[in-house]
Amino acid sequence: MFTRHIAALATVLLMGTAPLAEAADKPTDPQIAHIAYTAGTIDIEAAKLAIKTSKTKEVVDFAKDMERDHEAVNKQALDLVKKLKVTPEDNATSQALSAAAKEERAKLAELEGAAFDKAYIENEVAYHKQVNGALETLLIPSAGNDELKSLLETGLKIFQGHEQHAEHVAGMLK
Repeated sequence: MFTRHIAALATVLLMGTAPLAEAADKPTDPQIAHIAYTAGTIDIEAAKLAIKTSKTKEVVDFAKDMERDHEAVNKQALDLVKKLKVTPEDNATSQALSAAAKEERAKLAELEGAAFDKAYIENEVAYHKQVNGALETLLIPSAGNDELKSLLETGLKIFQGHEQHAEHVAGMLK
């Protein structure tokens, strides 16, 4: 059930740049910065919900890792855009990601216990797969600035670890 919403979110991430494609073949660095920051913020907010809601040590520990790591990457991103004097540009993809995530958090907030844990971790697995795919196929190749590209590549390595960690926790919950 919840995986459908993540699939929709992933579609927005991967295909949601269609409005951007009208102006250019790929998103601009300011748009990429906003998309990446938004994706990180979404995972931070989901992690905070899990920390507050879950009673399962493995889920809470995973969520704390998500909060810590995504906050660190987002801080690096903010520092970089300030250094480069770039203003992240809100765009249709960022807006659609935020809207879908808000809806998903509302559904997760209605769950508790094992049902919450299962739905949260399944979402984390699917979300990281899709974000990692978007980083590899769209955001990193589209980044024009070398420092932005490097930050995205570093983020990808971290988020690939998150995906593996989420899969491990999901296996423990079965």
